[in-house]
Amino acid sequence: MSGTDEETGARRVASEARNRVRFEEEALQLSDQVYRVARRLVSTREEAEDLVQETYARAFRSWRSFTPGTNLRAWLLRILTNLNIDRGRRKQRAPDEQPLEESDYFLYNRLEQASRDGNADEERVVERLSQDDIVGALSAVPHDFRDVVVLVDIGDFTYQDAANILDIPIGTVMSRLHRGRRILKRELADRATGGT
Repeated sequence: MSGTDEETGARRVASEARNRVRFEEEALQLSDQVYRVARRLVSTREEAEDLVQETYARAFRSWRSFTPGTNLRAWLLRILTNLNIDRGRRKQRAPDEQPLEESDYFLYNRLEQASRDGNADEERVVERLSQDDIVGALSAVPHDFRDVVVLVDIGDFTYQDAANILDIPIGTVMSRLHRGRRILKRELADRATGGT
């Protein structure tokens, strides 16, 4: 191997090392956002931390597959979501079988009933919802629906971004979002009015 070939090889190795360091720095700057989404997908902090750790381990292993200039946050959240889906499949959790035909005004009706019964007014009911209640209610939503609710309602992704991250059609995103919100409303109403 000639001296110029060695220099070219050394430059290539140095350039790749710089690109990897830059990728890792940019990815780590998004870790708080990735953790916030993970925290909404699972029921405990420990599970969220494990999920984030797995996400970054996978991202760092496959950093070459990321296309510079594209949305790194969406790329990381797609890894996170796929890992969570795999995790849900491993647990083989059966989705909650409760009917979804209840009125979309379920929370309002429960609050109105609680007020009429003299149990609480709306403000006190809402105040009773702790962060744990909200996380618990969200974790009661089957993961296919929860992933969409977290991405669109908490992560502020567009329907199209959520469809790309989850690798599903946009119509499926809208359908799952509608059903997921209904289940979440029911869970929050139960927790706010002492139904569970």
